[in-house]
Amino acid sequence: MGGSHERSAAYGPVHGLLPADTTEDVRTRGADVSRQIAVLPVGSHEQHGPFLPLATDTLVACAIARAVADSCPVHLLPPVTISCSHEHAAWPGTVSISSVTLHAVVRDIADSLRRSGVDTLVLVNGHGGNYVLGNVVQEASARGERMALFPAPEDWEAAREHAGVVTSLLTDMHAGEIETSILLHTSPEVLRPGYETADHVSDDRRHLLTTGMSAYTDSGVIGRPSLGTAEKGRDLLASLADSFGAYFSLLTSDG
Repeated sequence: MGGSHERSAAYGPVHGLLPADTTEDVRTRGADVSRQIAVLPVGSHEQHGPFLPLATDTLVACAIARAVADSCPVHLLPPVTISCSHEHAAWPGTVSISSVTLHAVVRDIADSLRRSGVDTLVLVNGHGGNYVLGNVVQEASARGERMALFPAPEDWEAAREHAGVVTSLLTDMHAGEIETSILLHTSPEVLRPGYETADHVSDDRRHLLTTGMSAYTDSGVIGRPSLGTAEKGRDLLASLADSFGAYFSLLTSDG
């Protein structure tokens, strides 16, 4: 697979988000693998409190996808930047599409990839509200197509423990320790002052789908961003890249 230095030119992002591959890069990489796998980051455009950008979930999904692409020979795609953020509609700047539309977009991308010889698609989801992506993968798998959703909760839990993230996954729901840490590592310039004092905990969110986020937070934060560090962000991404190895083995097997 070569060293990370050799891959940097092909996978180096344009303005932090877009892969810089050429057609020849894709052709060369594809010649060395038994099965073609594309990785699609799926983010969102939604409020993340007063200190993280609306594009946080997209930046996080792209960071995970780049870490995956640095560890395995996969084709890195540009991100889907608007998804299902309806629970954040009370805050200005949030933009959503319907779950039906997101489902159709992903299926269209998968169909297009297969026509060009890439028969496997991994969705790297950066937004917890994209519940429909699980259905997309289930339905595709039932049709005999190769598709996966990454990271699973178990992958996040392993990453949390590896990185020494203090906050539980339940508490670290939105704009908390994990997202702040990843952006401190990958894109510190996008953080605004204030995350150090923005902690807010609301673990009982059983009516979230009915009431939206505004019933549980005034700031838009649910978690402990004050605990975020760049070192934790680095270790989170390293653990997730390691976890992806099992997905790669599964998707490239003939079983």
